Amino acid sequence: MIVEMRSYLLKPRGVPAVEERIGKALAVRTRYSKLGGFWHTEVGTLNSVIHIWPYESLAHREQVRAELSKEKNWPPDIREFVVEMKVDFLTAAPFSPPIEPRTLGGLYEIRSYTYQNGAIPIVMSRWAEKIEARTKLSPLVGCWYSETGTLSRWVHIWAYKDYAHREQVRADAVKQGIWPPGTAEMLIKQENMLVTPASFSPLR
Repeated sequence: MIVEMRSYLLKPRGVPAVEERIGKALAVRTRYSKLGGFWHTEVGTLNSVIHIWPYESLAHREQVRAELSKEKNWPPDIREFVVEMKVDFLTAAPFSPPIEPRTLGGLYEIRSYTYQNGAIPIVMSRWAEKIEARTKLSPLVGCWYSETGTLSRWVHIWAYKDYAHREQVRADAVKQGIWPPGTAEMLIKQENMLVTPASFSPLR
């Protein structure tokens, strides 16, 4: 299973209009494949929307894109708002849950780590040892690694009820000694966004 993660940087105050246009056209798009989740940033690079689309494989994604190319009503015209668009293809870790509609909380955290070359198998093994205990504190939406673009990236999304819940979970995880996994010696870069779901997001 892979996900396509699309990140759009928009002009200031462009998020409401973009979400409105995408939301209205979404019924057309989801006839071809399902939306995983759709969020906009509250902390991190502002005026950004992030959406994930799960596929069985890259071949499945190419098939869907070919069919969509004949569709007149997708994509919606949002060009006037877009500053930058980025696409990442990510492969699910073995313990990553399926992407399906769920109501998990009002706040999501998208974390992206870049590791040293060749570190991902070690990272995956160390996470696998601790992930069960960590997900008892708050849900894991998904965990993936890159095989195209910037390599050795590790992307994970967590759900929380709100900001206070996030702070409590993080404190409890450290206090109980169950998180984070010991991978700091291999880390090169860490990035983080706190995002909230659009009204039409299957993950809410």
